[in-house]
This record gives sequence, C-alpha cells and structure tokens, in this order.
Amino acid sequence: MTAIIILGVSADIGQNICRLYQRDGAKVLGTYRKDFAAREELENLNGVTLFQCDLTHKQDVAALARFVEDSGYAWNTLFSSVGTSEPIGRFFDLDFDDWAQSVDVNMVSQLRAVHALYPLRDATKIANIALLAGGGTNNPFRCYSAYCVAKIGLIKMCELIDDEADDVNIFILGPGFVKTKTHYETLKAGTRAEGNLARVEQFMASSADNGTSFEDIYQCLEWSSRQGRDVVGGRNLSVVHDAWGSDELAAELKADKNMYKLRRNRNT
Repeated sequence: MTAIIILGVSADIGQNICRLYQRDGAKVLGTYRKDFAAREELENLNGVTLFQCDLTHKQDVAALARFVEDSGYAWNTLFSSVGTSEPIGRFFDLDFDDWAQSVDVNMVSQLRAVHALYPLRDATKIANIALLAGGGTNNPFRCYSAYCVAKIGLIKMCELIDDEADDVNIFILGPGFVKTKTHYETLKAGTRAEGNLARVEQFMASSADNGTSFEDIYQCLEWSSRQGRDVVGGRNLSVVHDAWGSDELAAELKADKNMYKLRRNRNT
C-alpha cells in the first residue's frame, strides 16, 4: 500500500492529489500551513490525516518529524505541492527580504522537510520523492526571479540527491499551466507581472482551456514512481510535453543519464 506524505495539502494541486491517492486506496498524511476551506472534507476521508505545519519554521518541521515517528507512519512516497510565485516584479524593484523568503518557501523549506523525513521512510523499499518544477528553466521568466531560481534549485537538488542516495527515487515534475489559486497572485500583482499578466488573465477567464488536469499530474507521478530511479531518478519531467507512460521514453531515459537534467548546451 502507498503511504504518502503530501507537503502543502492545502494547495489546489495538493488537495486533488490527496483525493486521488485516497481514491486508489493509499494512506495520506498531509501538511498545511493555515486553515483552508477543504480541511474538514479531507480529514473525513478514510485513511487521510492532516497535520498543521509551517515548513519555513524549523520547529514545525521538527514537530512534523516527531509526529511521523511517534505514529509509526513509515512513508514510501513524498510529494510536495508547496509554492508561491510572489513577490512578483523586477528583481531591483522588490524588497530583498520578501525575495529571500520566497526562495525559502519554494526551495529551502521543502528540502528541510525532505531532510527531516528521510530517516522515517519505509527502509525496506526505495522511497519515492516527487517535487514540482516551474517556469523559467530554459528561458528568462521575467518578474518571477525568486520563484524561478528556487525551482531550478530544486531541479538540481533532485540530481544531487539521486547521485548521493541510492535508496530514494527522487524526481521533479513540471505540471504546466494548471487552474489553481496560485494564479491569483499574478492577477493581484497587475502590471508588475508585465507580459505574463495578459496570459494569466486569458487563461483564468477561458472556459475552453482548463490547462493540465489533476488526474494527468497524478498519473505522471504514479508512472514515475513505478519506473524507479534507474529511469526517472534525478530527472525533470514535463507532464504536458513528455511522452511519460510509454515504454519508449522509459528506455530512452534509462539509456541516457543526461536526459531531462540541467545541462549546458554543447558542453565540451
């Protein structure tokens, strides 16, 4: 049976991944920073436990680890849905402390939780750790520098952890455009979001374009978990653009250790 920890279960992606895992018979332990509308609904689902925890506070992360240990929750899958696109704006126009706090939320705090929970995994099997990537990996993502640099840091950390720890299958998924409340941060930023504002306004107003489905994110996550570290370990996969689910892609990834990783083009 899958025993999963979902960091950021209060986020739209986290909530829906929780429901999908519970639907398929998994045990779920979800963390949330502050109360949210769906909390009672999720807590009433069979096999779902929620724990309030602000991952940016190291004492909260320590309390989470104690709770996991005391409850004997030997997890075999960990998924993080934590993230914020704020602060939005050009780097030199932002308050630097706000910028640094965003890097903490989008990268450092998640790694702190992974580090604390690693010893509490089910050590009888290889555990899966799945993170979420974001925009800007292959091009500048103007006005979203804190979010972008933190996500790229997570991508690299997947490769580093994969290289160092042969008892985890760690990978990162780029979900593409998903209709979530995160986009309200861009709408709130207004003209500070510059060219991305019109794109988000159009997407959120569209009844025809619903973006990436939560089911697709879930299925990609499950496929990647089943493939194991020889195929997806240390990789950055796109839910939208990659042919995950195919034997052909699995064979390509297994044969090429540089595929879907951060690399300088034409490096010699």
